[in-house]
Amino acid sequence: MADAHDSKSCAARHVGSTPTSGTGIIKIMDQQNIQEKRKESVFWIELDRIVPNPYQPRREFEEGALKDLAESIREYGVLQPIVVTRKEKIGSDAGSRLAVEYELLAGERRLRAAKLIGLAQIPVIIRDDTSNKVKLELALVENLQREDLNPMEKARAFKKLIDEFGMLQREVAEKIGKSREVVANTLRLLTLPGDMQQAVAEGKISEGHTRPLLMLTDHPEDQKQLYSNILTSNLSVREAERAARSIAVERARAALDPDTRNLQQKLENALGTRVHIERKAKGNSGKISIEFFSEEELKSISDKILPTQISIA
Repeated sequence: MADAHDSKSCAARHVGSTPTSGTGIIKIMDQQNIQEKRKESVFWIELDRIVPNPYQPRREFEEGALKDLAESIREYGVLQPIVVTRKEKIGSDAGSRLAVEYELLAGERRLRAAKLIGLAQIPVIIRDDTSNKVKLELALVENLQREDLNPMEKARAFKKLIDEFGMLQREVAEKIGKSREVVANTLRLLTLPGDMQQAVAEGKISEGHTRPLLMLTDHPEDQKQLYSNILTSNLSVREAERAARSIAVERARAALDPDTRNLQQKLENALGTRVHIERKAKGNSGKISIEFFSEEELKSISDKILPTQISIA
């Protein structure tokens, strides 16, 4: 009886021989079909042979939700296999044989929940060896689809794709099905001070609250004060944005020369609303911004500016 090595040799010879009736081609096609089916086959692997995905962007796992998932698995089993890649490594002892372990690609919550209830094995789908870039992409997309990542985890994952794998913001956006602006705005979170980043990660402030905070990046003391007010006064996003705009206007007003500041004050008195004059660093050009807070106020301002015979369409 031929051993496995002999069988493989025979098969190799058969494939390599010149086909006379299409048999060789059929054999190759059969082997390709087997390979494709193997990619989607489900295997049962011991949990202690599965190592974490080093590129998993998610750092926070809610304990209560994990316990709920564990109880569901205890009652119904693991309904969706996790995805792993097979890796071979040489043992630490001299003359050790090759050892096989499996690196997780997708399904960390299921793996953690299975460990919680002491399962010995878990169903897996084995993928071919995968690049580090694809490992991060798979984990990122899986978590985004489940909305399992907090804003800071998303920001760090985007940055890793850009810094370590040379992707453009546009390419990251295409991978996750978002606009480039969404990626750019998420990356801006990483410019916040560490305590504010932690507050976003823990849900103490929302991602919406970061917009007014980022408006004050050039004024760290004002930014810190607004952050404190958001926490202590439970400011809504809209209230925080109004506060940030007010601070920015006051800072700009203080930077104006006395004549321009005096002119700005006269315009505000004449129009009955806040006016902001911004001068460009070079030359005599700039712009004037006039604020209004209702349709009625807009009409009142326009009536004061425009001649009575001209109306706004």
